[in-house]
Amino acid sequence: MALNPLLDSRDQRFVLFEVLEADKLNQYEAFADFDRDTYEATLDLAEQIAVEQVYPANADADKTGAKYDPATKTVKVPDGFHTAMKSYREAGFSGLSNGPEFGGTGMPETIYRAVMEYFCSAGVAFSSYDTLKVGACNLMIHHGSDELKKTYVEKMVAGLWGGTMCLTEPSAGSDVGALKTRAVKQPDGTYKITGQKIFITAGDNNLYENIIHPVLARIDGDPPGTPGISIFIVPKFHVNPDGTLGKRNDVVTTGIEHKMGIKGSATCSLSFGDNDQCIGWLLGQERQGMKIMFQMMNEARLDVSQQGLGTASSAYMHAVTYAKNRLQGQDPSKKGDFTSVPIIRHPDVKRMLLWMKSQVEAMRMLTLLAAYSADMAQVKKGTEEGREAQGLLDFLIPLCKAGNTDLAWLVTSEAMQVYGGYGYCSEYPVEQLARDCKILAIYEGTNGIQSMDLTMRKLLMNPEMFNFRVFKKRIAQTAERAKGIVDEKYIAIVKAAVERMDETVQMLAKMRDDRKIVDILAMAQPLQQAMRMVAHAWMHLWSMTVAIPKLKALAGDLALEAVVKDNAEAAFYCGKILSDQFYIGTELKHLHGYLDYITTGEPAIVNGCSEEIFTGALPQ
Repeated sequence: MALNPLLDSRDQRFVLFEVLEADKLNQYEAFADFDRDTYEATLDLAEQIAVEQVYPANADADKTGAKYDPATKTVKVPDGFHTAMKSYREAGFSGLSNGPEFGGTGMPETIYRAVMEYFCSAGVAFSSYDTLKVGACNLMIHHGSDELKKTYVEKMVAGLWGGTMCLTEPSAGSDVGALKTRAVKQPDGTYKITGQKIFITAGDNNLYENIIHPVLARIDGDPPGTPGISIFIVPKFHVNPDGTLGKRNDVVTTGIEHKMGIKGSATCSLSFGDNDQCIGWLLGQERQGMKIMFQMMNEARLDVSQQGLGTASSAYMHAVTYAKNRLQGQDPSKKGDFTSVPIIRHPDVKRMLLWMKSQVEAMRMLTLLAAYSADMAQVKKGTEEGREAQGLLDFLIPLCKAGNTDLAWLVTSEAMQVYGGYGYCSEYPVEQLARDCKILAIYEGTNGIQSMDLTMRKLLMNPEMFNFRVFKKRIAQTAERAKGIVDEKYIAIVKAAVERMDETVQMLAKMRDDRKIVDILAMAQPLQQAMRMVAHAWMHLWSMTVAIPKLKALAGDLALEAVVKDNAEAAFYCGKILSDQFYIGTELKHLHGYLDYITTGEPAIVNGCSEEIFTGALPQ
């Protein structure tokens, strides 16, 4: 397998087919038509389009950016995106995970997510257009009337029409319940929509013939806050009965944001109903808007976690390539030899690369496990196994979103460090990756919100902490399988980490019972980071249980160093094991600092920490 400059395809196959055994999903009726060869061919094609078309277009898009024309109030995306999207669409990736009844392929979520890792690695800006479309389309598939499905879904699955997610407003921000967008019911059952939305990714562009906006709004007379919110489908163009495009709806783009990164992604401000002629159709039932939108938000959070994984993976792969080729300094193991050597031979560079490798591999494995859990929740629906799979998925979503995106920023920074001064210069790719990835910790629910979601909804308020119990159960099963395969010290470290985490959670549960909610929320972020470390340690322990027997089978009684030098597969498994050992043996030690932070109860944040103590002049 050739070296991909964006992600380690061999590691992806290891996770898919050796750890998760996703090729065995064909035992279930929903995926009976697919096999390993089909998946491999699909992944190979995704890799080819991502490397040959999306990646070059992404670099150009960073220079040209999306362009807004105030005269026509329309947005044009960089030219290279059109060519790449045409290939993407013709390859069938637009409808890869949608069922054949809608014109899609119907592949497992696990394979879809693996495919999207290629495109997220090649360009976050490019990938955002289709992921938003998929999310909007899935909302209609699950909650739309037969008429809405007939009108919109097939064209969206085919990639001809795009989609968005319209939540944020100028005065509301993350407080969705404070929205002011209004909906007034008309005699024909439609609604007139009026209001403004901001930070709308793909809100307008010329990649698609039509753009379908799911819009949160409050029907006149409905209660304040999130309980009174409904959701509506608002197309850019109306659709005629024969499926052709009709007149323009009364929704216009008023501008786009000028951003630090993802410059090829059109981040739009939209105005609905300036002429009181914006027509929308209710999706689902009245006052069910947030419940319905949460489906798309959860999908979007997995999308963003993949974008974090993709940028981190790309940064790591670029750093490895640079370190292997950059000659500087002498080999520290050869005294008196002043020949310049590749910087990868320097211990500190090896440390940086192994740290990045261990983070990226854990991110990839956890993200694909979340996707696999979604597949198992579908095929085992109505059973205890299906309930556990759904519980694990719900628990992993904030860990993947917040964990991957926090780490993406750190990994891209470390990749720049490997490059030295060149990493800070625009002729090398890692500085763009750093700029592109920073938004990922902010949009689709900031990582602070993810931490509160994990702490409260997924943990302390979850009935009998079911999700957390499933999480611990799966780790215990992995530890049991690891016996006799993995060095006992690594198993013991992971088990001790779970026990310490469990003690911390029980302490927080008592604080909840004592109604110390403010104290709990002040510790939500370190709790999320600690839980992510435990999850990643689990991934590394699981990885070792698979990789160690494979390496032993290849090496036999031969010296490992010689086998690794001559056998690429042996080198891969050896690299996996070293990455796993490095994470559990070094990185996991940081866990105890986070848990000490939580359990010692330092009251500085909540006791007297009012706005007056932060110095600086207030804005006039």
